[in-house]
Amino acid sequence: MPWKGEKNPYYIWLSEIILQQTRVEQGLPYFEKFKKAFPTVQHLAKAPADKVMKLWQGLGYYSRARNLHFTAKHVANKLNGQFPVTFEELRKLKGVGDYTAAAIASFAYNEKRAVVDGNVIRVLSRVFGIETPFDTVAGKKEFAALAQQLIDAKKPGVYNQAIMDFGSLVCVPAKPLCNICPFKKNCVANKTERVYELPVRAKKTAIKQRWFNYLLLKNETEIVVQKRTGKDIWHGLYQLPLIEVSSKNSGNELNALLRKTACQVASKHSVSQLLSHQKIHFTFYEIEIKDVSKLHLPDTQKIKLKNLHKYAFPRTIHLYLKQNSLL
Repeated sequence: MPWKGEKNPYYIWLSEIILQQTRVEQGLPYFEKFKKAFPTVQHLAKAPADKVMKLWQGLGYYSRARNLHFTAKHVANKLNGQFPVTFEELRKLKGVGDYTAAAIASFAYNEKRAVVDGNVIRVLSRVFGIETPFDTVAGKKEFAALAQQLIDAKKPGVYNQAIMDFGSLVCVPAKPLCNICPFKKNCVANKTERVYELPVRAKKTAIKQRWFNYLLLKNETEIVVQKRTGKDIWHGLYQLPLIEVSSKNSGNELNALLRKTACQVASKHSVSQLLSHQKIHFTFYEIEIKDVSKLHLPDTQKIKLKNLHKYAFPRTIHLYLKQNSLL
């Protein structure tokens, strides 16, 4: 992993933002792409928002990309291109939480500040037998306090990297390597046979169901798109014109609208995508229509098909366009 041993706060910050809610193997090529495209925070700050979103395409949790760009401009323009050097000051940056601030502070500036990610929580919960749910206020305080108590004062960065690596390589969720673990004699979870019960999660978030109907409106040279601007998923990305309905059965209302505006559906394709707390049911309609304005689709624009590859789309829409040889 190219960020290991890195002292440049910009690269540490970049890697940590990318790795939030992302597996290392998925995040690594994105880190390399961003590092090549934007070698300094000033380069990232000057980049157009659409270019940043396009490079981020497929990584998900797009608020990270928006916060990344915002913070780059803040550091470049307000802080003379210099990242803050303490945990408390780093914590003030948009998109930087306790974990990311601790990582930058310890790796770049050797500050004694413990990182607490999922790997660290799993190690501490099992070794010390902690049953407090880690996703509660009490749990967060307990794990943060214990992690801070254990961190090595002389080499906090090395310690932080070591315990995270230990959690990702040895004390893994499904099949931990307890037989080679140096803590197995003292590990509470191992001694009490509760390895698979710890750590404890309290919350179970209900999955919201949503039905998105996308209209493929194009001719030989142009296609109609929208930019998502509301406070919702995929903010800042582009999409095909969308008609969202309240339930699966609301498709009848959509079909009535299409008939009313003299639209003819040439083909239809359905697929679903599960996000963290939402399940999106996509239906793509390839439409034949003479006058797009009759559909009353807000905030749409026509773009050249040859330029479509420059725009960032949510993953499922990107795949649909690719399958239809439009990308």
